[in-house]
Amino acid sequence: MIQVKLFDYEHEKDLEDEMNFFLEDIRDNQIVDIKYNVATTGEEEEEQIYCFSAMIIYKKNKGRLAL
Repeated sequence: MIQVKLFDYEHEKDLEDEMNFFLEDIRDNQIVDIKYNVATTGEEEEEQIYCFSAMIIYKKNKGRLAL
């Protein structure tokens, strides 16, 4: 069964830490793909706000939760 895990953080280090924590329980052959995106918002005079997001697409093995 194909599953997805979504991540969304304001700081890239938080995204990295959480993804690495999740991936500790996933075997290499379970990973289908990883998608990554950065979005920004804000006007010229305003502070820019960043959104770092990722999606891990993986195969969930029968009898073993990959979470």
